[in-house]
Amino acid sequence: MRAGGDASPTGMAGPATLRAALSAAAALGLERLDAQRLLLHVIGRRPDERAWLLAHDSDALPGERAQTFAALCARHAAGEPVAYLLGETEFYGLRLAVDGRVLIPRADTETLVDWALQCLQGRAAPRVLDLGTGSGAIALALAHTRPDAHVDATDASAAALAVARANAQRLALRVRFAQTDWLAGAKADAGTGIGTGMGTGYDLIVSNPPYIAEGDPHLAALAHEPTAALTAGPDGLHDLRRIIADAPSHLRPGGWLLLEHGYDQSDAVSVLLRQAGLACVQSRKDLAGIQRCTGGCLRPVPSS
Repeated sequence: MRAGGDASPTGMAGPATLRAALSAAAALGLERLDAQRLLLHVIGRRPDERAWLLAHDSDALPGERAQTFAALCARHAAGEPVAYLLGETEFYGLRLAVDGRVLIPRADTETLVDWALQCLQGRAAPRVLDLGTGSGAIALALAHTRPDAHVDATDASAAALAVARANAQRLALRVRFAQTDWLAGAKADAGTGIGTGMGTGYDLIVSNPPYIAEGDPHLAALAHEPTAALTAGPDGLHDLRRIIADAPSHLRPGGWLLLEHGYDQSDAVSVLLRQAGLACVQSRKDLAGIQRCTGGCLRPVPSS
């Protein structure tokens, strides 16, 4: 601290500037991009205005906003995700509200959406089901990109569905939501959908279910996200097994089941899909080149 001066709320000596605020965040160990996102949020600028920060880095940061920024930085340094601090994140070009009731959608899951859209090519007004929708990310991305699709989405958590419904309403996207434990309670034939009022047999069932093994050391870094949406038994395959066992009876002939899974689970998921009678079993890599999604299709009934 300089002689006769006071420390600013950002921890820097003298009047706080945007540059000083970012420097203080760096001293706490924050990545520059994360600090910039938090600072843009605090000063009421758009998330894509990082260039504006560079051009105005000598601008003053008023005391109240400096205090807010310092508090957010401290929470993030303690492990709270930026998306929860901001209350929103971007997924497939959509801005989604997120909080501790739902997982934060990851960029790698966009691989699943890309593949889903490929499977829907050439299908008019396809019926789609997103199992374990969480924030609604996958269902809303599909509804946005394919406005002709009839998209249903389910989750066992009423709290998660409240987030998903609010996102759908804010984005003005048509998705039908239902609370159910995967496919439990749904009639096992391709002519019946999930619960009262949901669609008929599906051209596509897609899911990013829990797939982390209980006790996995990586869970420590995810402590702020809902554990029920992360873990799935001793080997991480509990929910994947349930979905794969039940989903084929809810697919139309030629319909696809696509699943996100852990970095080392593609072989196990492929075996489960084949055992369930699905054909064309294959996988897709995520942004890091890891086999992240695996799926298969229901063989069409041979014509007599």
